[in-house]
Amino acid sequence: MKDERDNRKCFINTISMTQFKLFYKLLQQKFSISVSAVLLMLSTLPSNGQAPPPFRNNAMAIDKRVSNLLSLLTLKEKISLLGNNAPAVLRLGIPSYNWWSEALHGVARAGEATIFPQAIGMAATFNDSLIREVANVISTEARAKFNLATQQNRRLQYMGLTFWSPNINIFRDPRWGRGQETYGEDPFLTASMGVAFVTGLQGNDPSYLKASACAKHFAVHSGPEAARHTFNALVDEKDLRETYLYAFHKLVQAGVESVMCAYNRVNDEPCCTSNTLLRKILREEWKFKGHVVTDCGALQDIWKGHQVMKDEIEVAAAAVKAGVNIDCSNMLQDDLIKAVEQKFITELDIDAALAPALRTQFKLGFFDAPEKIPFSILTAKDIHSSSHIELTRLVAQQSMVMLKNSNSLLPLQREKYNSILVTGTNATAADAILGNYHGMSSQLVTFAEGITKEAGPDVAVQYDMGCDYIDTVRFGGLWVSKNSDVTIAVIGLTPLLEGEEGDAFLAAHGGDRMSLSIPAAHIAFMKALRQRHKKPIIAVITSGSAVDIAAIEPYADAIILAWYAGEQGGTALADILFGKVSPSGKLPITFYNSLNDLPSYDNYGMQGRTYRYFNEKVQYPFGYGLSYTNFDYSKTSALKKFYSKKDTVLISISVKNSGTMDGDEVVQAYITYPLVERMPFKELKAFKRINIPSQKQKIVTLSIPVEDLQKWNLKKHQWEIIKGEYHVLIDIHSRDKKLAYSFKIK
Repeated sequence: MKDERDNRKCFINTISMTQFKLFYKLLQQKFSISVSAVLLMLSTLPSNGQAPPPFRNNAMAIDKRVSNLLSLLTLKEKISLLGNNAPAVLRLGIPSYNWWSEALHGVARAGEATIFPQAIGMAATFNDSLIREVANVISTEARAKFNLATQQNRRLQYMGLTFWSPNINIFRDPRWGRGQETYGEDPFLTASMGVAFVTGLQGNDPSYLKASACAKHFAVHSGPEAARHTFNALVDEKDLRETYLYAFHKLVQAGVESVMCAYNRVNDEPCCTSNTLLRKILREEWKFKGHVVTDCGALQDIWKGHQVMKDEIEVAAAAVKAGVNIDCSNMLQDDLIKAVEQKFITELDIDAALAPALRTQFKLGFFDAPEKIPFSILTAKDIHSSSHIELTRLVAQQSMVMLKNSNSLLPLQREKYNSILVTGTNATAADAILGNYHGMSSQLVTFAEGITKEAGPDVAVQYDMGCDYIDTVRFGGLWVSKNSDVTIAVIGLTPLLEGEEGDAFLAAHGGDRMSLSIPAAHIAFMKALRQRHKKPIIAVITSGSAVDIAAIEPYADAIILAWYAGEQGGTALADILFGKVSPSGKLPITFYNSLNDLPSYDNYGMQGRTYRYFNEKVQYPFGYGLSYTNFDYSKTSALKKFYSKKDTVLISISVKNSGTMDGDEVVQAYITYPLVERMPFKELKAFKRINIPSQKQKIVTLSIPVEDLQKWNLKKHQWEIIKGEYHVLIDIHSRDKKLAYSFKIK
């Protein structure tokens, strides 16, 4: 038997490519073995009596493995690996790989997966530890799907392990359709949620990445969608550093494996060939060691849209020199060989471009035997499990924001409401819970389904669509509403009305919104309901951004903002409506009264934007959200009078639940700065979500490193910590104040 195995090895070691193909066909016919398994078998066997190449040795340092693999690849093979759709290198046993996968709020576009609330809803939880857990579940499902797919030699787009998430752009203007993908308008909250997502997705194994996360879109990218392929974002260094780059820097410090460069220009430089962004800041200043991927088609935009370079060859060479490692298109694959031939770049430049991408693949275990990788044990049972479904229900519960609750209508007292009408365009709409960049689930629970299930079979629950998105005159369900004890109207937006260019095909402005309004038909429907009767009406708003709540507020006794709540959105809403949990979500964005209060959409200056720089009247402030219970705050100790640059400000407070129901509170700490030009009115610098039983109290400690209070000096072009008096405001939202402290930095 041993002699037979040795003979088989010798045969495999000496066959040609033609022979390999015949050999593979025989193996497949007899054993149904995949080509990837054959490649792995061949690559780990000795070649003509020689040991496997060093890049196959997982005991060797990754940089040495990368160097060895680069030495074995031809120039054409190296260039072929610089696109998102990388072909196989069969002679080295390397299968094909598609770098493009999505995981914004669950593994997306790859079949069955747990669908969590959209990113803006996750931000509304103000619960970074929960988001870390979400990302851990996402990477578990991703690894399981990857294992199953590669065992069948399915090297498909969206089935890989390099995920182009999270989106940490600042949601600076509510008109941006893709704001739903972000963690809101605040740099600190965005960074906190982004770091939690990255660390959860990439895992903590000492040898391997569980999956690769990507911070996008670098940088100064938040619309207009219709002009993103030509737009030039103008911003000074102060806003650039303090607002637009803050979260990116935090994610780089946390070890994010990838950064995606954006479509637009920043101060005349296309992001994907920007020496300022990619070379000077990302690589040299921040010491980023991962790989840079382009947004899809961004390199074509540089010469076709921005028209700052003459052709593809010049763009391809400039991208490599600036630090691009993977191109989401085929420009580098098609044109870099010409760039080398025309001496724009050298093979050493190609090596430098490919090395970071190969390093990521080594970290993911792509060149190692499955038994070496701890995540290879994950299978179908680890996808969309009952515990994962319960987690998305919990996230949805914590994400929903109660904006109004007149006369304590909510939670509904079951004995008072024997008949319920669930109505509205979004009550049964899948899009209204899925958001964009989503997966698929066989267990979606719409709002109507969740309410019906929780109400129980002894309650007369009816459904009527009531209205559409267009007709402001004719409505259904009015008679039913008048004869029901309570009406729950689910209205608002869907990803068809706001989203990415091309995807939100019902949006009139390339995915963006030019108004804060929800559909006029929904407003007219709410008005018609109220005109029919005075019985309780609850409005549930679906949206990924700020909307004009005032337009429907007079017609509703209670209002809940549900965002795009994920596959368990209906269950979570019912949990809140019937009092299983108290609402605890907080707004990660400001709800303005009018777009007229804001600068023009294409103005990227921060003055007059977000709670940090807008101090006029608003509908609902950043951090706002009502509860079924009450919380009382008190100081437990004073701060020191003076702090130095290396200190951390520790604030300890007591929070008591003085109401009759258990609930979560989000404690928010805002800083106000010395009166220096262009300081924000206040800034979130710490937060903590806590659960407190009724009539109990807990001690909460918040920490603010003094170093995180630094501001950019425009004259010196550097960070500095301004000396003077600071205030810490412990608030329930950005426009309220529970406690105040002061200290000085010397």
